Amino acid sequence: MTSLLPNTPRRWAVALLAVALLALPPAAQALGEPFYISLVSRVLVFALAAMSLDLILGFGGLVCFGHAMFVGVGAYVVGILAHHAAEETLLLGLLPGTASGWIAWPLAMLCAGALAAAVGFVSLRTKGVHFIMITLAFAQMAYFFFVSLRAYGGDDGLSLAARSTFSGLVSLRDKVSFYYVALGVLAVVGLLLWRVTGSRFGMVLQGAKANERRMVHIGFPVFRYRLAAFALAGAVAGLAGALLANQANFVSPAMMHWTRSGEIIVMVILGGMGTLVGPVVGAFVFLLLEEALSGWTEHWQVVFGPALLLAVIYARQGLYGLLPVRESAR
Repeated sequence: MTSLLPNTPRRWAVALLAVALLALPPAAQALGEPFYISLVSRVLVFALAAMSLDLILGFGGLVCFGHAMFVGVGAYVVGILAHHAAEETLLLGLLPGTASGWIAWPLAMLCAGALAAAVGFVSLRTKGVHFIMITLAFAQMAYFFFVSLRAYGGDDGLSLAARSTFSGLVSLRDKVSFYYVALGVLAVVGLLLWRVTGSRFGMVLQGAKANERRMVHIGFPVFRYRLAAFALAGAVAGLAGALLANQANFVSPAMMHWTRSGEIIVMVILGGMGTLVGPVVGAFVFLLLEEALSGWTEHWQVVFGPALLLAVIYARQGLYGLLPVRESAR
């Protein structure tokens, strides 16, 4: 008879993490420390962005150095729509602005996914360092494009005129409500990506990572599969951007700078590539360490850098990979 309890250390770790996340808001309020709710909400948003990158990096072997571009685009879609709604002006002289999350969030995913498809259509024709440099070039072009948009704050960014609304069902102004929305989105997207990576689509993606030539010779259109994965990852990153805009109440070109893309890559590698859970662990460790060390010293990077280096050297499969796996009991 199969036990209902987790039967491997990794499953126990995931279960305990889920319980801790669900219990955090009541515990933080009881201790009088609401700051931790905001901090972990930010971590959940970046965990979603890291999970989306893991789809193409961990499962597809595609080192995209411009993934933050899609996060930034999703954030700007929400910010610009809210700006026009508050000013009661038309976007591009045609479309009214809106603060409705039912409209803005899917549109953020659509725009980020469409941009990812366009970028992928060009960059996926290259490999290795050339692929990295092309994605970096696209990200920098997007960064400077939004810097040039003076109507939306330019380099200074744009304050969110109004947070997204959902027909009165939930208020994102409330920190606890936003926290549970972010946690719910992360859980649902994680489940969907888990199904995707375990499907025939995911198997082809992983097969192309292991031996692209063989997959092509047995008849799989590898380019199409990778392009679809790239677009899907961009759409999920756009959703993370929509959450980030509401969490920070602000959008800025800094959200899509190449250094932000590098941080998301580090989160994936630190937690464990090709696991989906690993990037969530990596985001938690990366951002919580950053928060703790920056409060301890102004030169926190001096400590943070060697710590990350040691983690990469001694945890080749990431922090999540350090947990042992044993066979399930029959």
